[in-house]
Amino acid sequence: MERVPGSFGTSVSFALRIFQLGFSSTSLISMCLDYDFNEVTTFCYLAVVMAYVILWSILHTLADTYSVLMKQLPHKPRVLSIVLAGDVVLSFLSLSGACGAASATEMLLSIDAPMCGDNRCIKYQVSALLAFLCWALFLDSAIFNIWSLYSLFR
Repeated sequence: MERVPGSFGTSVSFALRIFQLGFSSTSLISMCLDYDFNEVTTFCYLAVVMAYVILWSILHTLADTYSVLMKQLPHKPRVLSIVLAGDVVLSFLSLSGACGAASATEMLLSIDAPMCGDNRCIKYQVSALLAFLCWALFLDSAIFNIWSLYSLFR
């Protein structure tokens, strides 16, 4: 098996998961700092998706830490398939949440909604931006794991 730099169980994967955890946590905190975020469904959706992303990232950060410290890469196709499926699903969920939150924020800003008073919509924009960055990291992780899974079957 070819050692893919960003696949599950490597130090690059550990770094990707740490950044995913940081971006998703900051996105969730930025969204939840405002008490009116639960009035818009897309904001609630983004908060729930980021909570799932945080759990997934913590789990895989711990697994990557164990793999890096013990120098054991998971060579089983079933394990890589599960990680790949989770990354792809959460990638699409975080992309849809980020797009929904960004479009709802832009709509609220364009109609000068009272909900955006005191620059509260900036928090929503920051949260959507961080969710987009989290999506990009999930996409990178999924591509690395596809590459790793392909190298197992060659």
